[in-house]
Amino acid sequence: MSDKNMVAKSKIWIWAFMLLLGVGSANTILNRIGNANTLDKQVEDKTKRYVKVAVVKNADEAQMLRLPGTLLGFSQAPIAARASGYIKRWNKDIGSVVKEGEVLAEIDTPELDQLFTQLLATQQQASESMLIAKSSLERWEALRKKDVVSQQEYEEKKSIYTQAIANFNAAAANAERTRQLTSFKKVLAPFSGVITKRNIDIGDLIDGTTKPLFVIAKTDPLRVYINVPQSYSQWVKVGQAAEINLDEIRGKTFQGQITKSASAIDPLTRTMQVEVTLANKERKLLPGAFVQVSLKLPASNAINIPSNALLIRKEGPQVAIVDDQNKVQLRKIKLGRDFGVASDVIDGLKGGERLVMNPSDSLSDGDIVTIVADKAKSEAQPLPNSEKAKQ
Repeated sequence: MSDKNMVAKSKIWIWAFMLLLGVGSANTILNRIGNANTLDKQVEDKTKRYVKVAVVKNADEAQMLRLPGTLLGFSQAPIAARASGYIKRWNKDIGSVVKEGEVLAEIDTPELDQLFTQLLATQQQASESMLIAKSSLERWEALRKKDVVSQQEYEEKKSIYTQAIANFNAAAANAERTRQLTSFKKVLAPFSGVITKRNIDIGDLIDGTTKPLFVIAKTDPLRVYINVPQSYSQWVKVGQAAEINLDEIRGKTFQGQITKSASAIDPLTRTMQVEVTLANKERKLLPGAFVQVSLKLPASNAINIPSNALLIRKEGPQVAIVDDQNKVQLRKIKLGRDFGVASDVIDGLKGGERLVMNPSDSLSDGDIVTIVADKAKSEAQPLPNSEKAKQ
């Protein structure tokens, strides 16, 4: 083979190698450019903030306020004894339904009986002394008319008779007071109801203190006191309907009515006390039970936002508003009534703003966000029904 052929072949191999090297380099560069673009796109996708929004609307539906309370008997009283002695017998136990004036227990009062006998005797003595003084005064009055005795002697006899009358009245009053005490040997029911407590047994010493022997409650109707926060007090009126629910009786709602209102705000708790009365003919409800009282309030037409749109920071409550350029603006607001899952806004919003739901703590002014399932323009997204709000 000639030298020229060798040189030609070498050049061909060199150019082929250079061409392969150029193709490989170009492929590497293109791969790197593609990977860089893919990485930039992935980074851009990962750095995007995806948010859901809700449109601020005025609350135009009735709202339900739920407050805790404790059932009480319409009339409820501890029954104490006025007479001192020992329990002779008791006739009613817990759970007994009693009528007004029924005997609940009897007390044996030997000392009081003896004192009453003694005071009757004292009254009898005073009565005899008064009769003698009266007879004596009548004789001296006749003698005075004949001028046999002096006026001073007559006045002395008259004074003795007056003292005798006073002694008799005092003795009679003491005897009557003791007689009335003896009538308390029988402990009577002051009103019809149910015995809820019995604190005595046969032989117990009753020393005349205020220790209750029984506790009686009138269970039909019942009443419950609730403390309405100041922010709701303007919408709560006497005659308004109320619903009472117990956790133990699911699916059953008892109807009541507001019968009394304090019509004043307690300066310590900033609440207004309200009394709700409800019928209990079937005696399903028991005094002392914990209940939830629901009051239906009229629509306030205030701006209402869901609680998961709130940002609580050191500056106070805020919301994140998304403008037309999908840019975030943090705005400070002033809250009004709290419904648990929703709250009224007194100041800071006008209505129609798009609020970020469940905003993250890292969200700040000027952030660009991407709205997921944005229905703000085509379909107004309703806020949570405030009737389901709880307090």
